[in-house]
Amino acid sequence: MGATLVTGGAGYIGSHTVKLMLRQGYDVVIYDTLELGHKQVLKYLPGAKLVQGDIGDGNLVANTVKEHGVDSVIHFAAYASVPESVAQPVKYYQNNIVKTLTLLDALNAGGIKHILFSSSAATFGEPQYSPIDENHPQKPTNPYGQTKLDGEHILHWYDVAFGIKSISLRYFCAAGADPEGELGEDHTPETHMIPLTLLTALGRRPDIKMFGGDYPTRDGTGVRDYIHVTDLGQAHILGLEALKNGADTTAYNLGNGRGYSVKEVIETGRQVTGKEIVATPAPRRPGDPAELVASSAKIEKELGWKPQYGDLPTMMRTAYQWFESHPNGYEG
Repeated sequence: MGATLVTGGAGYIGSHTVKLMLRQGYDVVIYDTLELGHKQVLKYLPGAKLVQGDIGDGNLVANTVKEHGVDSVIHFAAYASVPESVAQPVKYYQNNIVKTLTLLDALNAGGIKHILFSSSAATFGEPQYSPIDENHPQKPTNPYGQTKLDGEHILHWYDVAFGIKSISLRYFCAAGADPEGELGEDHTPETHMIPLTLLTALGRRPDIKMFGGDYPTRDGTGVRDYIHVTDLGQAHILGLEALKNGADTTAYNLGNGRGYSVKEVIETGRQVTGKEIVATPAPRRPGDPAELVASSAKIEKELGWKPQYGDLPTMMRTAYQWFESHPNGYEG
């Protein structure tokens, strides 16, 4: 078995996935600019090799594939902030589309035939029904979601033209941290709901903003489907194994089957931490759908994936454990 190249493997979801892969006997090469990833994760990923580079550097990608005997790829490397994508669409198209094309061309030239693509439930836009299954229309409401949908389309045509098989995994909110407390979520700036809530509980932020209180949801705040990052990692491995066993190009939605509102996340944070969390109402953010909850029935049926850390308190407890023990993120 050849090595697996994991682009963005020093990032949040990437590092958790790599940890699982190493435990399951994979030979892993992390390919990361370290712009958003962290070199410090390597001490928890014994055996993983790091190539520091940009997916837009086709020569480096090609050399990495050849040097390390890469035969499959998990592609995480992307910008992934909805508000930022609305404000800076060019940044998102440049990285998530233009550079991904450069990556794919280098992989194709190197004979790679199996790609696991980290997509997003943001490809669906405003849900027409819930939970969202794979047949739901894809009409993104922001540039981030659009670039992920375009990525799926590009991979489809790379299969038609070059026989490269891919599986796209669509999920919305990765949450939680490594249950063993080694890996966690360390973004600068942090934009995700659960970390912001817990950092507020720890006194590292004055409050948590509730963007929009007039959505057509059960309590007026946005509803999202949260999945523990370790469960996400396992889904990527199952997808990769399916490709290696002859699976055709397809896509799967990943979800817990129920969503949690902003208010419910904050209240759960109070219960998990035992601390007061100041929540401040704020205007809606552009590009934010009211509710996103994914059905994972297809991947459960076809690949046997089921979340092991599916309840919100567990997700928040593992994240809180990491934040408490890493007051300065990976820096200390």
